[in-house]
Amino acid sequence: MSLYERVTALHGHRPWGAVLDAGTGRSSMRWLLGLDSERWTAVTGSQAMADRTRREAGERMRPQDRLLVGNWIDPGLLAGDRYDTVLADYLLGAIEGFAPYWQDRLFERLRPLVGRRLYVLGLEPYVPLSPTDADGRLVNEIGRLRDACLLLADDRPYREYPLDWTLRHLERAGFRVADAEAIPIRYGERFVHSQLDMCLQAAGKLRDRRLAAPLLAHAADLRARALAHVAREGGLRHGHDYIVTAEPA
Repeated sequence: MSLYERVTALHGHRPWGAVLDAGTGRSSMRWLLGLDSERWTAVTGSQAMADRTRREAGERMRPQDRLLVGNWIDPGLLAGDRYDTVLADYLLGAIEGFAPYWQDRLFERLRPLVGRRLYVLGLEPYVPLSPTDADGRLVNEIGRLRDACLLLADDRPYREYPLDWTLRHLERAGFRVADAEAIPIRYGERFVHSQLDMCLQAAGKLRDRRLAAPLLAHAADLRARALAHVAREGGLRHGHDYIVTAEPA
């Protein structure tokens, strides 16, 4: 069961009403388009992501639906709006690229927009850790190389926050936590390729090609080792996603 299917199950027979996808992407848009909603608004901080998401929606986007490019640090974004259901899908980690060090204000910012329910999807941080098992070491090595390449290319990696941090800040922002669930992750080939492809793109921006060459060679070696492990073991079993269901207190 995907994380979006889990959210649908948690919602049960409640009407979706007006829905806000507070950090949209192609995956959440596919889920959003399948809901029996009255209307929806989807927000992203990236024009490129907005363009990809708009293509995903295509003709299924109704006159009452909106796709916006904006930054939650802007107090005017959706000021005065209210939604029955709000989805914050990996928004906590992704917002580092658009409003760094502002994560502690995110739930406070979303609170006036939430009429009934907020669903927070997040990822337990794994890059700062030092796992001892083979799966964890590979996942950690991929994450550290990805972030190193992004930083060298003047980009910002995501900054993930753990479940207990999220629960504390939801309550401080005026929410009541109705449910919280940690879901074990099994990474596959798509994870390996997507994360290491980010390294290739970042390394391509480096002016110092003497630095880029060994990074690219290391990424290729790591890709081969990780894919071999996935093929042999059926995936990389490490870490957790989480889903928090919160309601206005």
